[in-house]
Amino acid sequence: MIEALKSDEFVDKVGGRFKLCILIQRRLKELMDGSRPMIEREGRSDLEIVIEEILQDKIELVLETKPEGESPPAPQAPLLA
Repeated sequence: MIEALKSDEFVDKVGGRFKLCILIQRRLKELMDGSRPMIEREGRSDLEIVIEEILQDKIELVLETKPEGESPPAPQAPLLA
């Protein structure tokens, strides 16, 4: 199961390694916070569950988008000690 992480097809399915990492981290956090797996656990670890959910298209990465016309927040000046 973890071998899927080595597959370029698997990485490209999500949109690249960075997006894959984000998706895995977010879903692992949900599972650790008590969310139910979308597939049968069958003795698998949380990481194996997340990978299988991705393989079965049960989860996908949804990036937050700003409404059109909204400008980004002004950068904050760093605090100096």
